[in-house]
Amino acid sequence: MGQESQGIDPLQLHNYTEQIIAARNAGIQIGLVVGGGNFFRGISGAGQGVDRVNGDYMGMLATVINGLALQSAFRKEGIPCNLYTSIRMEPVGELWNRHKVLDALNQNHICIFTSGTGNPYFTTDTTAALRALEIGADALLKGTRVDGVYSDDPEKNPDAKQFTEITFNEVIQRDLRVMDQTAFTLCHENDLRVIVFNMNQKGNLQRLISGDNIGTIITN
Repeated sequence: MGQESQGIDPLQLHNYTEQIIAARNAGIQIGLVVGGGNFFRGISGAGQGVDRVNGDYMGMLATVINGLALQSAFRKEGIPCNLYTSIRMEPVGELWNRHKVLDALNQNHICIFTSGTGNPYFTTDTTAALRALEIGADALLKGTRVDGVYSDDPEKNPDAKQFTEITFNEVIQRDLRVMDQTAFTLCHENDLRVIVFNMNQKGNLQRLISGDNIGTIITN
């Protein structure tokens, strides 16, 4: 959404794709899970008279729009990119298939995972954790608009302290809202590292994969 009130900001789209392409060209295999809140959020739709289940499906479709925009941007730069959906819509994207995704990743294709898990009541955080585990990812990178995990909401409390590293148990004890509980439990129980960082700061992704101390690392 960037500086726009809704939809897709072309400048923000370019900034994201530029950073991801640089990471891919550095030899990193990349699977992307994209949200759809710039178009529609299922849980907020429920408060506007939309049935929760239908609202969640609407949100899933919104993620496909964002995925298609990313895919177009990557292909415009000559980068091979595959878009997968969790709901059948083959003219738009290929139905999620773990073996096909692994083959594509090994060919250095960027893989975009859209439409969430394909089920209502699950967030894109949960999708990211699930897909990361299914493809055997080394880490789950959660790109946000803040610099990492803080002791309090940094957008509301200027005295909030940022953590460089923190354990899953500490996050639970401090009741820090890093991601939804289902996603967090998946990562915790399967020992999947989570790195929270500011994706809106240009160059942060490249710095992160280069080993710089960016964001917050969450481990067991």
